[in-house]
Amino acid sequence: MQFVLDPPHGVAPLRLGMTLDEAVAAVSAWGVPRVYPADAVRDFDLVSTEYDGITFQAALERDHRVTAVTVWGPDEDEDPDVQLLLDGLDVFRTPADEILAHAARKGWHVNNDDPRAPYIPSVTLAFTRDTSQEVPRDENGLPVHFTAVLVADERYREK
Repeated sequence: MQFVLDPPHGVAPLRLGMTLDEAVAAVSAWGVPRVYPADAVRDFDLVSTEYDGITFQAALERDHRVTAVTVWGPDEDEDPDVQLLLDGLDVFRTPADEILAHAARKGWHVNNDDPRAPYIPSVTLAFTRDTSQEVPRDENGLPVHFTAVLVADERYREK
């Protein structure tokens, strides 16, 4: 199965701007969705589901619509038959440095001030390499591959 990152629109069929009901319907094909309403800790609703070791989360903030989609990669002991693609590159299997170099070649500005959490502001793609798992690491101790990616609209960082 392949999922395609479509910044700044989402991960089809989960799209930014969807209502709660639309987001639940979109992810229902992937697994049983869980809805976590806003509470004292989190001031937004969250829709979450898992498909073959990959976790999808949609945050509903402004106007109770999806403002961000986060996709979490598989655990180190899982090798799902799932790909999350960005321009044909598998975000969780292609080395993080190659993903960032590809983005730079596209003309996207990559903010790598924090190498554990680089992001691309023009399309609001934010990556993380943080993990406590036993995974291959580079010479700086960072995981070789990204462990999660967030896609949002250009207003996401205005919060």
